[in-house]
Amino acid sequence: MHCRQFTPAALTRRQMLSRCAGGFGAIALTALLGDHAFGGELTSAVNPMTPHPSHFTAKCRNIIFLYMDGGPAQMDTFDPKPILTRDHGQPFKMKMEPTQFNNNGLTLGSPWKFKPGGKSGMPVSDLFPYVRECVDDLAVIRSMTSNFSEHTGANYFLHTGSGQQGRPSMGAWTCYGLGSENQNLPGFIVLNGGLTPPGGLDNFNSGFLPASYQGSVFQAGREPVANIRHTEATAQLQRNKLDLMRQLDGDLLDRIGHADAIESAVSNYELAYRMQTAVPDVMDVAGESAATRELYGLNAAFKQTQTFGSQCLIARRLIERGVRFIELTCPTIAGNDRWDQHSGLRKGHEDNARAVDQPIAGLLRDLKSRGLLDSTLVVWSGEFGRTPFAQGTDGRDHNPFGFSMWLAGGGIKGGTVYGATDEYGYKAVENKVQIHDLHATMLHLLGMDHKKVTFRWGGRDMRLTDVHGELIQGILV
Repeated sequence: MHCRQFTPAALTRRQMLSRCAGGFGAIALTALLGDHAFGGELTSAVNPMTPHPSHFTAKCRNIIFLYMDGGPAQMDTFDPKPILTRDHGQPFKMKMEPTQFNNNGLTLGSPWKFKPGGKSGMPVSDLFPYVRECVDDLAVIRSMTSNFSEHTGANYFLHTGSGQQGRPSMGAWTCYGLGSENQNLPGFIVLNGGLTPPGGLDNFNSGFLPASYQGSVFQAGREPVANIRHTEATAQLQRNKLDLMRQLDGDLLDRIGHADAIESAVSNYELAYRMQTAVPDVMDVAGESAATRELYGLNAAFKQTQTFGSQCLIARRLIERGVRFIELTCPTIAGNDRWDQHSGLRKGHEDNARAVDQPIAGLLRDLKSRGLLDSTLVVWSGEFGRTPFAQGTDGRDHNPFGFSMWLAGGGIKGGTVYGATDEYGYKAVENKVQIHDLHATMLHLLGMDHKKVTFRWGGRDMRLTDVHGELIQGILV
């Protein structure tokens, strides 16, 4: 028993904070759980692809990534080097870094001539006569670099910002940050022309992000999406099954709490149901005019031009329907190994360029004529470049020290050349650009601060650009 003279001591500040900490935490936790980005429950009422506001006014709303599998040679495409022609066949005069196969030969001049294009007069190789006509819309970066010289690591680095397997793709990060404007199609779509990049489907993965953000691969020239057609006798029967599945999964979630695998599966099943109508519509190009089909090369004699032309046309149709991020992979060409010409440079590069040149130019022109280029960012790049000296006698080895890529569309200063390599096109020597800088710039054009697009995983806030990345100001309007 207490005597009536007892007076409790006043709480010290430390005691007060200690006893109230749980309450403060609960208040903060309540706010965080209201946002699914911080682990809130994803139920049927919360669609992970619901559009989210950007950090600031965006320059573009969508991205089309034209992935040039294997690594085109910069000195044969967008970075002319007359000294290579002058020194062709002579011993290479710069120090050679270790290469992938170390079968290094003599200096190898470009087999193709460069000509100026557009009002800007930007020089482009004869490999790309159609794209040359569009250079006033392009910002060509001649000083790109990579941290990896073999395909798999370089592909992961280009796609995910990390050379390791299992990280989220830039398409997944884009959808995580912004959602999608079309709830009947995936926000991140890969139009596969036939070549899956080295490193496989992990290039398009959601990694540690919720599974709903991973890329959905559409095939070219056949049933575009596996299992898209329902097998039930009636649509109502299928709907009944989905409703039952949602109820059972909902009951399980009520017992165990948040579970991304289950929640994403429910979301993906519902999306697949809606895609049954949306996919045939977007993939059917029969209603496109004869002029449009000609523009994209759908009537070309080269079959692979038709394949890539169809991909580019479908990409435009997906953009019109609000799909956020679209990647195109290269078509298969018999006898060639992607853009990876360790030998047979002339034939390999000519075949690859023939497949993509007209369709890419057609895409740029079509987007522009429809008023879509101002709201769409188009990115063209391989995972690295090629050496200015030969591998063997008629090939080029991998070169991550300096290569070319380009961007066009919303927020990009067209007719621009940014950065430079040395006189042989070997290493970046002016305004060196890293993959993290490219990713930071892409997110910026979409209205996102790359430092704020984060996801808590493994005890730290992860982001596409890791702890790196600066905007490439010289190519921005």
